[in-house]
Amino acid sequence: MNGIGRREQRQRHLGGWRVLAGLLTVGAVIAGLATAPGAPAAATPSSPDGSRVVDSYTDDPQQVTLLVHSASMNRTVPVTVLTPRDRTRPAPTLYLLNGAGGGEDSATWDARTTYKRYFADRHAYVVTPIGGAYSYYTDWQRDDPALGRNKWQTFLTKELPPLIDDEFDTTGVNAIAGISMAGTSVLNLAIAAPGLYRSVAAFSGCARTSDPAGQQYIRLVVEDRGQADMTNMWGPLDGPGWRANDPYLNAAKLRGSKVYMTTGTGAPGVHEQLTDPSIAGDGFTLANQAIVGGGIEVAIDICTRQMVERMRALDVPVEVNFRPTGTHSWGYWQDDLYRTWPRIERDLR
Repeated sequence: MNGIGRREQRQRHLGGWRVLAGLLTVGAVIAGLATAPGAPAAATPSSPDGSRVVDSYTDDPQQVTLLVHSASMNRTVPVTVLTPRDRTRPAPTLYLLNGAGGGEDSATWDARTTYKRYFADRHAYVVTPIGGAYSYYTDWQRDDPALGRNKWQTFLTKELPPLIDDEFDTTGVNAIAGISMAGTSVLNLAIAAPGLYRSVAAFSGCARTSDPAGQQYIRLVVEDRGQADMTNMWGPLDGPGWRANDPYLNAAKLRGSKVYMTTGTGAPGVHEQLTDPSIAGDGFTLANQAIVGGGIEVAIDICTRQMVERMRALDVPVEVNFRPTGTHSWGYWQDDLYRTWPRIERDLR
């Protein structure tokens, strides 16, 4: 498929969030032009690099959506924020990333879990960007014909956090968690920004990126699903960019953050049942989750065990939950988040 075809397919893939972001951005500009001469403009958080909150609105009593302009990517990114019930006192922040679809599809924390209900009584801000599909939430070396400009590491570690801290009454203490693709990303983000995250949680993420097995997994995400050129991400596959973004090789740089990792073995478990909410009685969904999700999690289990062994050899603190069963699927990631959050919450105090 040529570059034009990939771009067209990419545009068809983007959901309503991208459209909404564009409409609200235009609306904000029009509203600004309509302001009477001399009337003070509404203050919105901004940063010296030009990133800023373009607009915000309340979805419900618990959730606010910000439209954040990223200077590095020159795009507006919707960011959902779950707010604590008591906003009269500061609260820490959990950056919670979606998987390969970046929240642009239906495979999201919001659509696939009850995380909003879970965090309703937790004293924390939960921040989730909508965007970054198939990008590994990293800074790409080159713009890609299919995925455009990706500077997600810059956005997540430099542009967004100060805006969140300005917009809300946070403690300035952060954690980050992610699943699948983002389970790799959160480790690299913590390595790239020492001291930014007190805790890092990788749920079913492969920490190997520069070895052949790790690169094959990335190819399935970036090229097969995203129809992008993975060498635009970190350069030639045998080059320094891939080694610089390999959490396994750079594990020593995670010292200073508390790291949590989880993985299943790929064997069917409690969520491979027709009665499970994620299956909803659909036999095809069950078979796909057991076969495809099981196969993926077998590879993830190997990656995770290798990473844990290396961290322990380097005396870098890590807590790991090697589940005896479990596939690469949302039921287990919801369980992982709920079981890990009390530990993260203690870290953030």
